[in-house]
Amino acid sequence: MQPLAGQDLLHTQPRLMHWLTTATAVSAVVAAASFIQPPDATATTSRDTRAGHRSVTAVGTAPDPAKVAFPVDCGPHRLDIARQVSGDLDGDGTTETVAEVRCHSETGTPPSAVYVLAQSAGSRAVPRIVATLLAPGQQLSVRTLALRDRAVVADVEGYSSLDVPRCCPDVRKSVKWQWRGGKFVQSELPASVVTQSA
Repeated sequence: MQPLAGQDLLHTQPRLMHWLTTATAVSAVVAAASFIQPPDATATTSRDTRAGHRSVTAVGTAPDPAKVAFPVDCGPHRLDIARQVSGDLDGDGTTETVAEVRCHSETGTPPSAVYVLAQSAGSRAVPRIVATLLAPGQQLSVRTLALRDRAVVADVEGYSSLDVPRCCPDVRKSVKWQWRGGKFVQSELPASVVTQSA
């Protein structure tokens, strides 16, 4: 039996409206789902971001020499941090600090000690001494300290003998320490090389 033309139109209209309503509802559900992520996905992303931030901070943070107990005996006098410079000395992507320390004195020129510091694991960890470039027993005083192309460069002065007054060093030279073969190698620079104080 053939439906009448009017009946066919009436029968089609509800189907079309039903289809439009269903399509609108499905679109709304899909749109809402795109804004919602599973809890574990959000936690993983946050952890990854924080870990990356910590890594960048650790790489760029120079060890603080004020937190280090240096192996220098100053008796009743305090130990002064005279100079410090920071940079990546061994090419591993982390920052080291080179610190010159010496016993406090109102007169004379006390001998210097120069140490390389690296940051220990953890943001609150105390930096550690990884190398001694100049020991106090060498009886040399640092006049300038700088970093050049991952090398530590310094002008130092000392005494040719015990007869020379401690106020007036008579030996002067420029030295360089550079990371080679897993250690710092010292070399003397020509007298014409002048370094800049840090």
